[in-house]
Amino acid sequence: MSSIPYDTLRPKLTDQRILLVGGAGFIGHNLALELARMGATVGICDNLMVNSLIENCYDPKRTGVQRVAYQNFLLDRFLMLRESGVELMNCDARLLADLGRVFESFQPTKVVQMAAIASAVDAKAEPGLAFDLQLITLRNVLELVRPKVKDINQVMFMSSSTVYGDFEGDSVDETTFPRPEGIYANAKFMGERLVRTYRTQYGLGTTVIRPSALYGERCISRRVSQIFIENALTGKPLLLEGGGDGRLDFTYINDLVQGMVRALALHRGHDDSSTFNITFGNARTIADLAAVVKSVVPETILEERPRAVDKPIRGTLSIDRAREKLGFEPTWTLETGYKQYCEWYAEQWRRAQHQVEAN
Repeated sequence: MSSIPYDTLRPKLTDQRILLVGGAGFIGHNLALELARMGATVGICDNLMVNSLIENCYDPKRTGVQRVAYQNFLLDRFLMLRESGVELMNCDARLLADLGRVFESFQPTKVVQMAAIASAVDAKAEPGLAFDLQLITLRNVLELVRPKVKDINQVMFMSSSTVYGDFEGDSVDETTFPRPEGIYANAKFMGERLVRTYRTQYGLGTTVIRPSALYGERCISRRVSQIFIENALTGKPLLLEGGGDGRLDFTYINDLVQGMVRALALHRGHDDSSTFNITFGNARTIADLAAVVKSVVPETILEERPRAVDKPIRGTLSIDRAREKLGFEPTWTLETGYKQYCEWYAEQWRRAQHQVEAN
């Protein structure tokens, strides 16, 4: 499978109508842009509620340059989507009737379910909202697909590496039994189970994607990769718990999107049900992440802190299955992908500073 060049997948996508539910977010808009480039007809339905322009404008924790920078990221998403011909439909997928109207008008052949709260911290703070955005929307997607399995050949579910819980060894693969902890991880695992149940009982073609420690342009979810570069640019210290020896399988958004596009293009239809780790496939330390930041912002301050007792033990996610079945091969190392992202972020921060000063 690895001998299949990426761009030769285009003919498998040009006749597909792919609907991204909750697709205006960080992962979704990047996936939509790439699918459109590959020739698919792409639609996004999103209630524009999580990490939205309005939330950014009114959030008292965001002021000055940060607020303007995040506003730019969000506006750039919409401009890029419009220029790429992606249809954006304002829809609350928690409402079956609302989502049903989108299905009727767009007539998808594939559906990617990615509606969710963006972080485990936010899910813990608002568990009811986390369940609504993750599981009610998924129920509605599955119920709308169920009577149309002849027309909709694939449901892709965006899960998370957090379903594995604490790693017992250095790495996990898709056969490792999940041991999720917390609201966010358990909602993701419940979603996986629900998708597989609809697969066995109603004949849906399904794909589950498990990403890890994402970073990339136009993200405002405040993952550690974003917090580090932003802190460096604002003179705040980068806190290294336990000396920064915690390990994560950091993955550049371009690699994740490449893997997801492959999984959509190479799906074999209703008889195909697969789960894939789509990551870089090599865990790195938090100290490694900080070193890249310091290479871009030399004055970066590093401070060690005691290790938090409730932090999960993570490591590498094996991508052997994705390599074998999808020809997936990530290309962006921390030193190339994360450095490029940090340089981009520094430029965007300067852009926002100039805008604030001009006002």
